[in-house]
Amino acid sequence: MKDYIEKRAIMLAYYILEHNTTVRAAAKEFGFSKSGVHKDVTTRLEEIDPILATDVKAVLEKNKAERHIRGGIATKQKYEQQRLLSR
Repeated sequence: MKDYIEKRAIMLAYYILEHNTTVRAAAKEFGFSKSGVHKDVTTRLEEIDPILATDVKAVLEKNKAERHIRGGIATKQKYEQQRLLSR
């Protein structure tokens, strides 16, 4: 694996851990694709640093478990805003 890919995977992993963020948010912050970030922090990171990969996996699993809640909140805000604008 190329050196810059390893550095990128580690950088993304630390960002996700420090900010307790999603793959989507990390991708947006660094200007990478979501699929690339996901590949870096799951597959590639396990080869580079298995302990760090385990920590990141825990954050990603938590985010996955909570995503339906975030979606519901976003939908609620959308309809509340539409209701306020239609008055």
